[in-house]
Amino acid sequence: MIEGFHVVERIPVLWGDMDAFGHVNNARFIRWFETARIAHFQQVGIKTAEAVGVAPILAHVSCDFIAPVDFPNDVLVGARASKIGTTSFHQEYVVALADAPEQPVARGVGVIVMYDYNSGNKVPIPDDLRARISQLDSLP
Repeated sequence: MIEGFHVVERIPVLWGDMDAFGHVNNARFIRWFETARIAHFQQVGIKTAEAVGVAPILAHVSCDFIAPVDFPNDVLVGARASKIGTTSFHQEYVVALADAPEQPVARGVGVIVMYDYNSGNKVPIPDDLRARISQLDSLP
């Protein structure tokens, strides 16, 4: 798998992921990050079925492209928390070809805010969730 990432999803590159330049379109990488983000949420016990009460909301996402990806291929996409604040945490993402997991083709960052969908305000990360994230991703 990908070293240092406990949550890794294997995703096939689809023919429709390609753009006119013969490689995977840049927007697809953000979708792959989303797949890994939701898998990470599930691992730490964040419910992902509906946005009610206190739940996460994505505040920021960015991607650094390192090398092009083409069809046919499978990619491995990892997600892990890299920093936990009071109301938000950062996720780090990595994408690598399945047959070369030690060579990333993209890296990214997401900022996840705990949000009260009833009041429309950010709220502190619950202590039990903070503990589960810290344990999974070996954070202090």
